Amino acid sequence: MSSASFYKWRTKYGGMDASLMGRMKQLEAENARLKKMYADVQLQNDIIKDAMAVRSLL
Repeated sequence: MSSASFYKWRTKYGGMDASLMGRMKQLEAENARLKKMYADVQLQNDIIKDAMAVRSLL
């Protein structure tokens, strides 16, 4: 492990016990899932807007 990796890890997780680190990992995973879900909804919204715009031109 490089020194930079160690200090980055220490900055992020220093002072946490194992249960807090586990909870942080869970929250990071949930955050990633919610971001993906939001991106999917935004994509659907854009598709609907485009379809409505095309329909209004007809």
